[in-house]
Amino acid sequence: MLDDKIEYIKSIDGFKPETAVILGSGLGGLADEAEIIAKIPYSALDGFPVSTAPAHKGELILGRLGNKDVALFNGRVHLYEGYTPQQVVMPIRLAKAIGAENVIITNASGGINKTFNTGDFMLINDHISFFIPSPLIGKNDEKLGPRFPDMSCIYDKQLRTLAKRAAVNNAIDLKEGVYAQLTGPQFESPAEIKALASLGADAVGMSTVVEAIAAKHCGLRILGISLIANLACGLLDKPLTSEEVVKAADDAAPKFKAMITEIVKNI
Repeated sequence: MLDDKIEYIKSIDGFKPETAVILGSGLGGLADEAEIIAKIPYSALDGFPVSTAPAHKGELILGRLGNKDVALFNGRVHLYEGYTPQQVVMPIRLAKAIGAENVIITNASGGINKTFNTGDFMLINDHISFFIPSPLIGKNDEKLGPRFPDMSCIYDKQLRTLAKRAAVNNAIDLKEGVYAQLTGPQFESPAEIKALASLGADAVGMSTVVEAIAAKHCGLRILGISLIANLACGLLDKPLTSEEVVKAADDAAPKFKAMITEIVKNI
């Protein structure tokens, strides 16, 4: 039972995960940096969705990172895997249930902003839900949050300041912008990218927004960071592939690990 696992996590002597991290495509290497206390496959969490996408291991790692207790969701689930928005946000709600106060949501995305390059990191300062159903549709659970949560400042300003400082300390040119989520699994069309650009989106992907909505609803402080894994469709005269996303993540791994570890340490 999931409730049993929550009680088990809470019972670990001296362990209180102040921060949870959702690890996006190809970014699971951060888990190698943690001092592991426990590793729980998603399949062992009753009723929990299991990752099926490439480069998503699908495991909850409880440990220490930067001398802080953390819950690392090594791999996420997506709408395109056939899960509902409510299932997709179960890691967020589990993080809240085990005591987390902050969540760092990461992803690999396509760069729309023409000043971005493959391998850049983008600090998310706002988002656009592009035809994505809200995870809050249906009867509201008042124990989680209000019926109509405010979304005027989703991504916490103090956490963004910490991220900027960590980027400077690790010689990372951290961009900043608006992230848009589509469902996938197909990559976006050139016309869709033009439409998103006209709406003010700087990067696009297939995750994150539904999770951020759920996190805001239940009172978590949110930091969002995108790896620009490729340039969005139509910006280059070549097809997009999932392999280039994973390669970009592998190449960016050392900087990603250093930045996230410092952020966690200083929260």
